[in-house]
Amino acid sequence: MPGKVARVLRSLRHPNSRWIRIPAGLLLILGGIFSFLPVLGLWMLPLGLLLIARDVPILQKPVGRFTLWAIQKWASLRQRFFPERPLR
Repeated sequence: MPGKVARVLRSLRHPNSRWIRIPAGLLLILGGIFSFLPVLGLWMLPLGLLLIARDVPILQKPVGRFTLWAIQKWASLRQRFFPERPLR
């Protein structure tokens, strides 16, 4: 990741950043709900849930399960449409 992005993500993961993560997560979820607008999109909804789930214990299991499911689906689709090509 580029340096600036890595620094922002590192600072958001820090335990003292709770008061930044929660409002940012809520804003991302709100933006995901209004995904029909040109700038906003559905990508904002899972990102907001990931940010909030870090601080809200009741959301940690469902968001974790969804994340694992999404990773498995992505790997499956990637394998299906872009199979590994053998080396020559």
